[in-house]
Amino acid sequence: MLVDSHCHLDFPDLIEHEAAMLARMAENGVTHALCVAVKLETLPGVIGLAERHPNLFASVGVHPDNADCEEPDVARLLALAAHPKVVAIGETGLDYYWHKDAPEWQRARFRTHIQAARASGKPLIVHTRDAAADTLRLLREESAGEAGGVMHCFTETCDVAEQALDLGFYISFSGIVSFKTAESIRDVARFVPADRLLVETDAPYLAPVPFRGKTNQPAYVRHVAEAVASARGETLQAVADATTRNFFQLFKHARPS
Repeated sequence: MLVDSHCHLDFPDLIEHEAAMLARMAENGVTHALCVAVKLETLPGVIGLAERHPNLFASVGVHPDNADCEEPDVARLLALAAHPKVVAIGETGLDYYWHKDAPEWQRARFRTHIQAARASGKPLIVHTRDAAADTLRLLREESAGEAGGVMHCFTETCDVAEQALDLGFYISFSGIVSFKTAESIRDVARFVPADRLLVETDAPYLAPVPFRGKTNQPAYVRHVAEAVASARGETLQAVADATTRNFFQLFKHARPS
């Protein structure tokens, strides 16, 4: 039993193969998946997937890379998060790779999401790229630990992971952990306690070995879990059990089908 804790199943590369994609999930023992929103304009598609399938859940948020879109406020996020299949706030955070000028609007939007998570009682899904120091600073300043959450698609250092863990956050690994050049990320996978681990695909992006370069899908989270298990010297079953348990511990509004 595995859970894909972060994917974008409403994206064109996946939604047009909805039935086949879900069948492959089942064939690979992936029982549940969290469909993560990236902007409000496409949120109906995310929630629609969760409504159609009892083993899919949804989040509400605006990705930090999306500049030309509806800007959320706390009240709007709270209203949308009241839907029974919405289990998290995000994807939110900071991305200074694509926005090298470190725009203040990104930081303001991140604060809005943190405040909505605290008010809703639903955890945050945090994206950070080339922005770890500011990401951690804002999480502290906004008391994000009260909401909890996950540092998704983790590519930072053990020190950053430790600070996130100290805030009560979980650490999620994507297909990157299986890449030949990703030994530093495997170091983090060894470092994170078993009760704070999650696995994800970030589909349709970042397909793990042996599918690297191809369209990713939730079925492939099994290969992510295998890479994490290999790095930790554990069995796939141990990692599957831990990450599934952790998913439902963090996303308390998700109900196993």
